[in-house]
Amino acid sequence: MENMVVNPGFWQGKRVFLTGHTGFKGGWLSLWLQSMGAEVHGYALTPPTETNFYTEADICKGMTSTIADIRDLDKLRHAMQAARPEIVFHLAAQPLVRYSYEQPIETYEVNVMGTVKLLESVRATPSVRAVVNVTTDKCYENREWPWGYRENEAMGGIDPYSSSKGCAELVSAAYRRSFLESAGIALATARAGNVIGGGDWAEDRLIPDFLRAIDAGIMLTIRSPHSTRPWQHVLEPLSGYLCLAESLFTQGESFAEGWNFGSNDEDARSVSWIIERLAEMHQDVKWQCDNSDQPHEANYLKLDSSKAKMRLNWQAKWSLQTALEKTVEWHQAWKAENDIRTVSLDQIAQYQKTGKDSKG
Repeated sequence: MENMVVNPGFWQGKRVFLTGHTGFKGGWLSLWLQSMGAEVHGYALTPPTETNFYTEADICKGMTSTIADIRDLDKLRHAMQAARPEIVFHLAAQPLVRYSYEQPIETYEVNVMGTVKLLESVRATPSVRAVVNVTTDKCYENREWPWGYRENEAMGGIDPYSSSKGCAELVSAAYRRSFLESAGIALATARAGNVIGGGDWAEDRLIPDFLRAIDAGIMLTIRSPHSTRPWQHVLEPLSGYLCLAESLFTQGESFAEGWNFGSNDEDARSVSWIIERLAEMHQDVKWQCDNSDQPHEANYLKLDSSKAKMRLNWQAKWSLQTALEKTVEWHQAWKAENDIRTVSLDQIAQYQKTGKDSKG
């Protein structure tokens, strides 16, 4: 079956409300929506790092941006009602596992109560027809087993971040059954793996840490070289979110449930494998393992995306090798002071026109 592609014609003129648009994934999604002619309204805090994708790619150029806290119900409700969106994407979050150990209260406030307040705002906005709440693969109770987690597996999480995202899934399910189904609003949750791509400067993430070490000419320190993750380019899950939102809008409740958008099985790779591939592109890299005690993080985690493949005709297009190459290509263009908005739009166009495992 031919893979479903994102349909630009569907998004032309659609009014979209997107939380977290100043973040890495939110910035890429905002730009993709703009390129298809959507009317995009963003709601988020200021970008989380001094150098960031939102600023470098001039994301605000083609959208309306509100800088405010997802925990502020009055501001959130007002912004959503003013935007009159037909479709809502919820990406605003505290997204870091290690930070959640340092700030557990903030993590739960943002990821759980932020979701509650987002859905309360949806209830108060009559124009909304479809909502995609983006959570994470870490929402599952991780049993360290070798097969992928399916959408009906138990929610859980040892660390506050993972637990908070499991809670956000339960909140979504309760609001769906208690309020949204009867109001004709289709709500789905979307779970993806470890995303990579140009423009991520977050702390304690492998690819940003690698690129920072290369740029600064310093030793890279790796925490968990044997941990395995479902790595994927940021455009992979975003394409799934867009396809899911279209199905929610056009077909409603039959798609209002949880969805996995993971990498292909062969792209669930260890941290050391990633470093070795990146080192092939940067011969001068030096790295070492950090053997000190670390907060708990999952050793093995993989998603089963069979449902998305069967019902949405969605499938990951770019191999992990291609994703790494596109990430390095973007970073080199940024260092060369190229027009990053154009570079990013070009990568989106390449992704849309390529088939599975293509080099773009």
